Amino acid sequence: MDPDYSAQDVARCDLCKTAIAQSYCDFCHVNLCKPCIGDHISDEYDKHKIVPIHQRKSTLIYPKCQTHQNEDCKYQCKECNISICFDCLASKHHNKEHEFVKLEEVYNTKKEQIQSDTDELENQILPAYEEIANELEMQIASLDEEYKKLTTEMSKQREEIHREVDNAMEQMEKEIGEIKLKHHSILQKHLDEIKQLQSLMQQTLLVLNEIEESNEVSKTIQFSSKNEEFSKLPPKVVASMPKFIPKQIEREELRSLIGKLIPLSTTLEERVFTAKKPNTSVRELLAEPEVLNTIKTGYERLRSVTCLNEEQIWTSGQTADIKCFNIQGVLQKTIQTNSGSAPNDIAVDRDGALLYADWKTRTVYKVRIDQTEEIIMLQGWTPKNLCVTSSGDLLVTMYSDDKTQSKVVRYSGSTVKQTIQFDDEGQPLYSWNNYTKYISENRNLDICVADYTAGAVVVVNQAGKLRFRYTGPPSPTKTKPFKPYGITTDSQSRILTVDWNNNCIHILDTDGQFLRYIDNCDLVDPVGLCVDSYDSLFLCEYEKGSVKKIRYLK
Repeated sequence: MDPDYSAQDVARCDLCKTAIAQSYCDFCHVNLCKPCIGDHISDEYDKHKIVPIHQRKSTLIYPKCQTHQNEDCKYQCKECNISICFDCLASKHHNKEHEFVKLEEVYNTKKEQIQSDTDELENQILPAYEEIANELEMQIASLDEEYKKLTTEMSKQREEIHREVDNAMEQMEKEIGEIKLKHHSILQKHLDEIKQLQSLMQQTLLVLNEIEESNEVSKTIQFSSKNEEFSKLPPKVVASMPKFIPKQIEREELRSLIGKLIPLSTTLEERVFTAKKPNTSVRELLAEPEVLNTIKTGYERLRSVTCLNEEQIWTSGQTADIKCFNIQGVLQKTIQTNSGSAPNDIAVDRDGALLYADWKTRTVYKVRIDQTEEIIMLQGWTPKNLCVTSSGDLLVTMYSDDKTQSKVVRYSGSTVKQTIQFDDEGQPLYSWNNYTKYISENRNLDICVADYTAGAVVVVNQAGKLRFRYTGPPSPTKTKPFKPYGITTDSQSRILTVDWNNNCIHILDTDGQFLRYIDNCDLVDPVGLCVDSYDSLFLCEYEKGSVKKIRYLK
């Protein structure tokens, strides 16, 4: 069937232009209504081929033989790769030893190849290019953050160099002060010696005056002159002033002292296209989901759960304890947060390390083999909820200190790769407050956020472009406003989100279409949730402090 004529597109007759066409002339390529068929075939042309419109273009149009003008070429010579008619085949005009094949077979084979190419292009190659385009858009979107980080590092170096220059100048000023004291001491000592000699000379003058006026023989005879001694002037103290000789500033040398800026370098890495195998294992929803197990965690207020593996889960509540249980409910391990405050959320990375967001220190910590390290430290923002992506990145929802802004930030290690905050019109994607915004990445790389205050699940694509907002379906039984809390996705790219107000879970398809509720498992105050690799659902009940393991797929 021609996709140009689907049930949604009504073809009109090409002759009368008004009636709906039920037929098609496969040779003239015109749409025909029943009354116009007779007019169309009334001419002398005898090659009209009238078919139902849904079979349009089903009649093969063969090329004309160049040797036998009135004959259609319905065969192909495989050796010569040319089309020939039956007369050519029967005559001596073509080598009878050559191998011939029907053109219809070649046509059908080529059609199958074209269909295969179309399917591969639409479902494999084009999506690969879309992923590349999304990756590039994400890189472009993160440029401002990356270059801001670069200039921030340079600013830190500038401040450090300024501090070192100030310290060096202060040290030199201190040395100048010490030299000045020494200089002063030398001159003062010499001055004291001169003044002492002056005093001796004054005393000698008094003695000379007395003798000069005296007529005593003995005193005059005993006088000994000291002028020769006094006439030997003391050495002159020559102290050269210290000098500051500024070093000529060489720009290149200064740049080398500051550091080295490695310039932008680009390379082209070969991409290898690998066709994705179609997912044939579609798991349908159970008509009646069932609770397989209930784990008592001991929390008075349980908020988050995340799967470590198929046998263990991590849980957290409103205490500083983060507890690990096996799926039978036996406590395996407990760790304490660094600040002693309850974590905002927990997650597990691809290496099995525990991550938790601490509101008090504004830090995301990583715990592995009892060693805790800081991987993300925020200023002006507080981390709220966490999600480890399929690529190993970390998505963090966060709110500003004044509680007027919210955003999602993608990290690779401690490096910011992407910030998601506004839509294409510059409007905020998320409500501006510090309420919980659980986050999950879908299998198609969409980023799904449960915005409790907005009463919506906000879904953007990998590049951060808004795809849809889900605000819940109209329901006669769910009378309270939709308030999404925890959120997760499964192997079928379905989105599962908790409806806190109505004590149920909404299941959506990848495009945000409502599929069904999970509301038969006696859920009370549901909050955080997650699924393991087998699509088993783990759900936190806030006040009860219980984790329920639920089977909802066949």
